[in-house]
Amino acid sequence: MDWTPNSWQQFPILQQPQYPDAQTHAEVLKQITQQPPLVFAKESERLKQQLADVAMGKAFLLQGGDCAESFRDFSANQIRDTLKVILQMAIVLTYAGRKPVVKVGRIAGQFAKPRSSDIETREGLSLDSYRGDIVNATDFTEAARTPDPERLLKAYHQSTATLNLLRSMVQGGMADLHQVSRWNLDFVQGNEQCARYQELARQIQDTLDFMEVCGVTSETHPALSRTDLYTSHEALLLDYEQALTRQDSFSGQWYNCAAHMLWIGERTRQLDGAHIEYMRGIHNPIGVKIGPNMQADELMTLIDRLNPENEAGRLTLITRMGADTIGDKLPGLARRVASEGRAVVWSSDPMHGNTVTSGNGFKTRSFDAILKEIQNFFKVLKAEGQHPGGVHLEMTGAHVTECLGGSYHVSEADLENCYRSQCDPRLNAQQVLELAFNVADCLR
Repeated sequence: MDWTPNSWQQFPILQQPQYPDAQTHAEVLKQITQQPPLVFAKESERLKQQLADVAMGKAFLLQGGDCAESFRDFSANQIRDTLKVILQMAIVLTYAGRKPVVKVGRIAGQFAKPRSSDIETREGLSLDSYRGDIVNATDFTEAARTPDPERLLKAYHQSTATLNLLRSMVQGGMADLHQVSRWNLDFVQGNEQCARYQELARQIQDTLDFMEVCGVTSETHPALSRTDLYTSHEALLLDYEQALTRQDSFSGQWYNCAAHMLWIGERTRQLDGAHIEYMRGIHNPIGVKIGPNMQADELMTLIDRLNPENEAGRLTLITRMGADTIGDKLPGLARRVASEGRAVVWSSDPMHGNTVTSGNGFKTRSFDAILKEIQNFFKVLKAEGQHPGGVHLEMTGAHVTECLGGSYHVSEADLENCYRSQCDPRLNAQQVLELAFNVADCLR
């Protein structure tokens, strides 16, 4: 294959910051090139094998985490809370769907964000748009908004620390099924709609109690207290991604070693663009966001470019169309993929197509619209003989007030109480768990 880790540099590219200090930028990238990898090729291959099961309807993909990780909110508690809610969702979906749940976090590298405009203007002052903490800062000053290459190195080190803690947590007992089940019981008991969810939560607990009576405990079967958690992020800053692209000494293949899985966003999936060129050459499992303007011929060309060997588990199509649009746009795409026998994972991103601005000026999303898009996603794909393979969520384990609705009735007036996202609104811990119980209904 006529590809190298830097061949993308010969293609047009969008959504890249312009660093005023080119020398420092080059020196930082050289330092990152010399740093150890965050993940290993065999881990990415194991994820690809599990995603192949998702493509065949034998497993379900749960992918979620922060809209954009920040330097400000970096802490052990924040990492723990994000992992905790992923584990809580996973046990509900596993029991309801009677199939394994592949857990992939938007974490340990999800720092960069594409923007609709390169420039932001306030009261006559125009500055660079905020592109994530890996590039610049949120403060609306020239110093804060100037792209700083040293932030690339800081993002690498924070990703390393995050991944180290996650590995310790998932292997050290935090993923114990009995503990996670008790967390869910606490959730449904404190929820005004607990009657809807309590039966499923009780069934899970009863199953675990029965297994314990039979001698199947975390002590006798350590697998009950451990799990796999993979990392992912949008491959946006290709100079950073290239610096962490390594050749596997066993297979000779190239892998991005910054994350197990990467995806291409809606704004950078041009067929003749640099992001497609870079992603086609790495052997990680990859994803691509699919919006409502995607045409069937374009989608097939995209699939051929990114997965020419039709390898199951290699490519995930992440739909982001809007609750009221997906029913019209997705059927034709799914029908075409099915008719040509393409092995893909279908995953629903119900967040980006349902973003609105509240009356008091906050960017927000409706819980009901998010749920509606997921329900329509399941409905369409089942009708077309395809597997609804997963969900892709912007969420947090913190008790923020960024998305409207849910059984705790977050209102527009509540948004200002705890709106902490630096980019897009996230589901909070209660909303995420409520969504899991509703998705369980789709799986059942």
